[in-house]
Amino acid sequence: MQLTHLDNNNNPNMVDVSNKDNTNREAVARGKITMSKEAFSAVVELKTKKGPVIQTAIIAAIMGAKRTSELIPMCHPLYLTSVKCNIEEIESENSFILEVRAKTNGQTGVEMEALMGVNIGLLTIYDMVKAIDKTMVLSDIYLLKKSGGKSGEYKREGY
Repeated sequence: MQLTHLDNNNNPNMVDVSNKDNTNREAVARGKITMSKEAFSAVVELKTKKGPVIQTAIIAAIMGAKRTSELIPMCHPLYLTSVKCNIEEIESENSFILEVRAKTNGQTGVEMEALMGVNIGLLTIYDMVKAIDKTMVLSDIYLLKKSGGKSGEYKREGY
């Protein structure tokens, strides 16, 4: 089997998408950060020293999605038409779930952009709250769904 990111000499290369059709593409990814009750309360009550954690995490998630190709070597730079974020509080677990939806009309998918947005958003929460709780855990980072392109639709079971 020929791997798509290796040429015939086993050297890395970026996949040529020039012959692919532009299609509307969308991906949704999700991740979770769990923390102490003290840290969770500080975030919810806007009592962290570094400012509004949730709003900052949303901005960071958008920035992370936009800069994916700068950090993942074989990702194509994409013109994103939309990046939307939602953060849900799960008080019973002292956690937040971040969901990122990325869209483009292009020749390659936006799964990595959605996943990068989740990771950067969660890392931003960690950074802003680490003075209160260094034991926070990032977990359950995964692709929920994607649409568009040759491979069509994907929906995670249960979504």
